Amino acid sequence: MKNKFEDIQNTKANIDTKQDWRQLEFSHPERTIRLATSFSGIGAIEHSFHRLGLKCDIQFAGDIDVNCKKAYFANYSIKENQWHTDVHNMDATPYKGKVDIFVGGAPCQAFSLRGKHGGFEDTRGTLFREFARIVIECQPKVFIFENVKGMLSHDKGNTWKVIKETFENDCGYDVYYQVLNARNYGVPQSRERIYCIGFRKETKFKYPAPIPLQKTAYDYLQKEFDKKYLLKQKGVHFITRTINYQKSYTQINGDVILCQKRNQQFNWHGDFIFHPKIVTDNRTPVNDENLFVVSDFEETYYNLKEPEKYAIVERDGSKEIMMNVSKNEINPNEGRFRKLTPRECLRLMGFDDSFKIVVSDTETYKQAGNSIVVDVLMALLKQIDITKYGTNV
Repeated sequence: MKNKFEDIQNTKANIDTKQDWRQLEFSHPERTIRLATSFSGIGAIEHSFHRLGLKCDIQFAGDIDVNCKKAYFANYSIKENQWHTDVHNMDATPYKGKVDIFVGGAPCQAFSLRGKHGGFEDTRGTLFREFARIVIECQPKVFIFENVKGMLSHDKGNTWKVIKETFENDCGYDVYYQVLNARNYGVPQSRERIYCIGFRKETKFKYPAPIPLQKTAYDYLQKEFDKKYLLKQKGVHFITRTINYQKSYTQINGDVILCQKRNQQFNWHGDFIFHPKIVTDNRTPVNDENLFVVSDFEETYYNLKEPEKYAIVERDGSKEIMMNVSKNEINPNEGRFRKLTPRECLRLMGFDDSFKIVVSDTETYKQAGNSIVVDVLMALLKQIDITKYGTNV
């Protein structure tokens, strides 16, 4: 299906600036949305429905990562026979006419061109083909395909050309696409992704407009955290190096965090927190392995803006307790550095604290970094008015 608005895709003209999506009301909030996902991860779209207060009925979901399955089953209502581990083995034909929205994001892979035909035939051997195949088989009313911004330029633009033509010609959908940044939808994280939306019927659609960012990363931090997240000398030397800051490998006490990536917290890349020492702290020994003198390191930019907000006021066993104090209560030249906690990473992806963490820190960092930002999906669901595609169960 050829989109009538092809010329404005991924441009400012593709953004709905005439209305604030936050003020939109769902037309049928009482309806249940029949949801299906592949490459499901930890269920960003499912958590979007939870935060919006909408009812969804999971038809099927799946991910090859066994730890994603553990997290998914701990947080959402799903049966074993509704889960697929290998997408290649997923037969979606029994769900034809039973899916209102299908969501996923296959890894970006190059296609092997096969002459003039293009489209679906060019996608053999790729995970995108499996996503498109499932769309063809279950024919959802709407689909959302999320991926990295680089997909638009991947393989000199050929990759995206094949994907769009597959969705339009082989799947038969009215296709829209736009790069959106999470920081423009309420989350203090610079994370750009392409969001491709397909409608089974011809639809006039524009993407939700950006909103002012009202919170900083500080608002997502835990006031209590385990001391195991504090860095020792090797980690502190890396994250405070000027070259790593200039290349955006690391950031300390930033207002808008760098784009989360899988396991960045375990290789000293990403965002970190500096906690200045309280002047009256007489309990911490001078040779504490987590206490450092700021002047011993290359960068001090993180100590120039309200460091007192991050002060550790109490050390209770393995727990560190942070509190905003007055400037004269801290020694800004001494303090501790730490990585973000798994819970903080989840919060910065839009998962509220009702989300249960049931896997290791390593796996949770990976899951958060690989997820779709929940707040962006919420904006899209409101803009789409997903409830008009729902059913009265």
